[in-house]
Amino acid sequence: MARIDREFLAEAMSRVEAELKICAETTSKPVLFLISGLPGTGKSFLSRRLAARISCVIVETDLIRKLISPSPTYTPKENECVYAICHTLIRDLLMRGYRVVFDATNLIERNREILYHIADQVGAKLVIIRTVASEEAIRQRITKRKAATDPQDRSDAGWTVHQKMRAVQERIGRNYLVIDTTQEIDSAVEKILRLARN
Repeated sequence: MARIDREFLAEAMSRVEAELKICAETTSKPVLFLISGLPGTGKSFLSRRLAARISCVIVETDLIRKLISPSPTYTPKENECVYAICHTLIRDLLMRGYRVVFDATNLIERNREILYHIADQVGAKLVIIRTVASEEAIRQRITKRKAATDPQDRSDAGWTVHQKMRAVQERIGRNYLVIDTTQEIDSAVEKILRLARN
């Protein structure tokens, strides 16, 4: 792994914290909603729908990447920095009593294990969600993304990136919920919220 310059990381954290609008209410029972899925499967859509139903903070890798680098390169060093910022933010927010939605591909188990550990360490409920969608729906979403028709879609991932990531996606090591984002989403959100309450 690339070694991250501490000064750069501290400066990047400051920029992200200044931009992240934290208006959610705190709770004595913080929850980490860990979203995992390939590009185009509806992770950000589901995250926004969750945030519309429950007070939470969305930590989104696509936004953080663009805050620290206006022209992202997706190098190992940049990826490591983005995830280091996300993990630090998530830990801090959970410790302060916020519910957090982590909107990222989260395809590699050893990277998810860091998040399992964070949730366990701070005593937060962990709800893992894998988003899926039909190939047709994914292709349509990626085409729409390239046309830049959705201002809330910050992802740069195209079909080629989707296929490369599909090849490295690993099995999730803990219990998780599969949500097909081409299906009725309100009942899926209800199911997620029930899991968070139990």
